[in-house]
Amino acid sequence: MLKKWHIGVALGALLAVGFSAGASADEAYIPLISKGFQHQFWQAVKLGAEQAAKKDDVRITFEGPETEAQVDKQIDMLSAALAKHPNAIGFAALDSQAATPLLKKAQSEKIPVIAFDSGVDSDIPLTTCHTDSVASAALAADKMADMIGDAGEVAVIVHDQTSRTGIDRRDGFLNEMKAKHPNIKIVSVQYGAGDHLKSAEIAKADLQAHPDLKGIFGANEGSAEGAAIGVKESGRKVVLIGYDSGKEQMDAIRSGLMAGAITQNPIGIGACVVDSAVKALKGEKLPTNIDTGFYWYDKTNIDDPKIAAVLYN
Repeated sequence: MLKKWHIGVALGALLAVGFSAGASADEAYIPLISKGFQHQFWQAVKLGAEQAAKKDDVRITFEGPETEAQVDKQIDMLSAALAKHPNAIGFAALDSQAATPLLKKAQSEKIPVIAFDSGVDSDIPLTTCHTDSVASAALAADKMADMIGDAGEVAVIVHDQTSRTGIDRRDGFLNEMKAKHPNIKIVSVQYGAGDHLKSAEIAKADLQAHPDLKGIFGANEGSAEGAAIGVKESGRKVVLIGYDSGKEQMDAIRSGLMAGAITQNPIGIGACVVDSAVKALKGEKLPTNIDTGFYWYDKTNIDDPKIAAVLYN
């Protein structure tokens, strides 16, 4: 009987170590590395992750570089997180290929990887918690076309051309215009690193270079906020459509400066990452992608409870 008891204790200890390396004996440790920290979007993702961690009784950390242009810094953060031997890890890639060697390291150490917001060009992540960037940007294109009379010149300001969200939102918007709105001409596609000041300068340059410009699409929070600043400072009247939320965008929509925007469900994304990691640690099979949804909002529905629940400021 004593021998069997010792075996049971040993097995229990092994299971605890397997589930809790880098954490206490009764909770798993799951670091989340985001694309940035400065935008209100990421604060909302963090909130969702923290709520899920409390529910799931796991320990998380949440960090990202100061700006979404700092790929090298994000890679350093991922490396440091893996060095702590976490139970699982959440990762939102700034560059869809740069992290591959580290993700292979995680795989070799049997650390489940959950991608979020931006996927990677790899099958290593067990799932990706994200918005359908192609479909949501296509909706933005349809809204733009409707508002400018389905003809004219449009400019696009994107956060980057290396992340999955940057690529998919750009292509989703451009391909929808090409397929369904052939009388709309895209005269400029520029990249502002998600920085509102850089994006403002791009918007002003676009407006100066194209006196007949009818619309601008800003593909993330910083891009859209910057475009709004540029349009306001130029004194021009164009149809401005954004992506994400945040106080500045919401104020611009309420004032009529911005026609509307696509919002994601950032709290849902954060919760999805943690819940998916916990399921992976329990050996549950995950779908390749988990779509957390998106919505169009403008001043007619910004205060609707369903929309207000996914906005963040």
